[in-house]
Amino acid sequence: MSRQQMILRHSTGERLNHWLVAILFILTGLSGLGFFHPAFYWLTSLFGGGTWARILHPFFGVILALCFLVLVARVWKDNRITSADWQWFKHLGEFLRNRPAGIPAIGKYNLGQKLLTRVLLLCILVLLASGFLLWQPWFAPEFSIEMRRIAAVVHAFTAFVILLCFIVHVYAAYWTRGAIRSMTRGWVTAAWARHHSTTWYQEMAETGKKSQGTA
Repeated sequence: MSRQQMILRHSTGERLNHWLVAILFILTGLSGLGFFHPAFYWLTSLFGGGTWARILHPFFGVILALCFLVLVARVWKDNRITSADWQWFKHLGEFLRNRPAGIPAIGKYNLGQKLLTRVLLLCILVLLASGFLLWQPWFAPEFSIEMRRIAAVVHAFTAFVILLCFIVHVYAAYWTRGAIRSMTRGWVTAAWARHHSTTWYQEMAETGKKSQGTA
């Protein structure tokens, strides 16, 4: 196996933060899905029954929101949308067909990843706000029945949207070979970085943040 130069893409703190968000997302989703439709009520048994699922679900949600906000703050510097991202978007077809020739160079994340971050952030804030209106017995009694009904619809619809985003995120990570390894081990090969994040690779090369390793 040949030796390849490796670049640190995600620090240990970023990876732990990401996987903590992922675990909390699953716990929040499963505990909430049990109340979304009677067909899914059996999922509440994973948390000790319906009562415990109702108790734990909002706490999972609040901790998820806090952890996700920390994650966004960590990666926001590389998530700012630039004119290069829109130029890259015009070549999305070539990117999806894995034809890199002629595709403009971009930074650490592409426009799809940046937009997904913003949609997830918006969804989590909406879920957090609507969830407080539904949180029994602490906050819900402070709001009218009409407001709680509207909050329930908004909460369910936003949860559906964020579930679709989660599926897209997981599929994109699987489809982009090497992406999952960068979030489990932290490192990517120099070739991977040049191919997917050319501008970021050049910045790493200029600052000397590459490290020798094996691939």
